Amino acid sequence: MKIQLKEITIKEVTKGYKNSDEEGVVGYGGKLNIRPKYQREFVYKDDKRNAVIDTIKRVFPLNVMYWVKNEDGSFEVMDGQQRTISFCEYAAGKFSLNNLYFHNLTDTEQNQILDYKLMIYFCEGNDKEKLDWFKIINIAGEKLMDQELRNAIYTGTWLTDAKRYFSKSGCPAYGMASDYLTGSPIRQDYLETAISWISNDKIEEYMANHQHKPNANELWLYFQSVISWLKAVFPNYRKEMKGVPFGILYNEFKNKEFDAKKLEKEITKLMQDEDVTKKSGIYEYVLTRNEKFLNIRAFNDKQKREAYERQKGICKKCKQHFEIEEMEADHIKPWHEGGKTISKNCQMLCKQCNRTKAGK
Repeated sequence: MKIQLKEITIKEVTKGYKNSDEEGVVGYGGKLNIRPKYQREFVYKDDKRNAVIDTIKRVFPLNVMYWVKNEDGSFEVMDGQQRTISFCEYAAGKFSLNNLYFHNLTDTEQNQILDYKLMIYFCEGNDKEKLDWFKIINIAGEKLMDQELRNAIYTGTWLTDAKRYFSKSGCPAYGMASDYLTGSPIRQDYLETAISWISNDKIEEYMANHQHKPNANELWLYFQSVISWLKAVFPNYRKEMKGVPFGILYNEFKNKEFDAKKLEKEITKLMQDEDVTKKSGIYEYVLTRNEKFLNIRAFNDKQKREAYERQKGICKKCKQHFEIEEMEADHIKPWHEGGKTISKNCQMLCKQCNRTKAGK
């Protein structure tokens, strides 16, 4: 791992500056990718942008920036994208400060800006070293999310195509499934979710294997299949469906037939069950039949004490006496058989008996 701190003038960075949809944002004689594919596509508001120029004109220090050095000698801005774009755009005459454009300044004032020295850390190393370093320096400004850090490592043709579907405002994935997904496409939450589903949470392995593939068709077709499947199995939308890991459920149950009307009837009943404290878990429960997804309401301390006194501290299973702290509350009639979390359906078992019963 090699890290170097260098002084680079604004004049050097703005040389060959271009900002276009076709060529992206580049500078430093065409060697610097100012907005890499893993960076979010937003720009400073006018007040922040102007503050950058004012700082430079006053010869006050800007915060240190970070560039990644690639094997081919090119660079990518890891931290400092918006500051870099701000002074490059100003030098290119794209906006004014206090009604003065760059070309309105005197030669002395222009040269003062162009000769301003930026403090920039250069980093080079293998993928793991760079990822570890990115996590360490991810401490200022808009922090990068986990998926954005992965994008920094596995950039390539596959990622470019995947972002077209999952990472833009109003992207196809947003139009198709925003009601079911949490987070933001710009912050890479949609992309992370899709890869997590298709890879069974082996995101980095999947991205490494697909990095240089020409397109992300496999991921996009898979995602469409997941959404089509869930809409067929659960046609009646509820807000509780947002954030449910439907891709994981699809992987396990896509080949099993379900009666959508029967499931809807059961879901309606469960939504009204006051003992079900996690309503979003209903969708996982009706497919897996695992009650852990429902967070069934537990007996409160008053109900436990009432049952303990009623039993005189005797475990209903092993018939031994225990202190209340050594016992746990249990449904006499199980919840899935219609038993409610009420005092008369509560019994106290010693911890060993209760856990033995739970394991059956």
